[in-house]
Amino acid sequence: MPETDAPVGPTAIRSCWFPRSRRSPMLARRMLRELLATVPDGDRYSEVGELLATELVGNAVLHSGMPGRLIWVSFDVNATRLRIEVHDAGDRPPVPQQPGPTAGCGRGLLLVEALAAEWGHLPRPGGVGKVVWCECAPAPLVGEA
Repeated sequence: MPETDAPVGPTAIRSCWFPRSRRSPMLARRMLRELLATVPDGDRYSEVGELLATELVGNAVLHSGMPGRLIWVSFDVNATRLRIEVHDAGDRPPVPQQPGPTAGCGRGLLLVEALAAEWGHLPRPGGVGKVVWCECAPAPLVGEA
């Protein structure tokens, strides 16, 4: 992606702490939907963005391994991309798996790899744990090729 000093337009940001709970992926999707409703053409991020948010928050709930710790979820959207960040207290980096054909789970990061323009992880700044992030582009407008 070429570097530029020019702004890409207004940015909308929303973030929140969530418990390590099976309900948290649903709550994060709702928060993303509400944010995208405030952004022009925000619905172009909805389908992929909600799936990616679900996978990253779900992984933090399942794999952070720190009972009682909260998960920080942040969405940052502008005209060219949606960035999702999930901060958790776990130190193990996310690693895509190759589950067998009958496995009931283990495909989440494969979906993230397939649908996100970029994704990665890094240590949390000044704290315990990690940040798993991804970015996705908006879906094309109807009639766009």
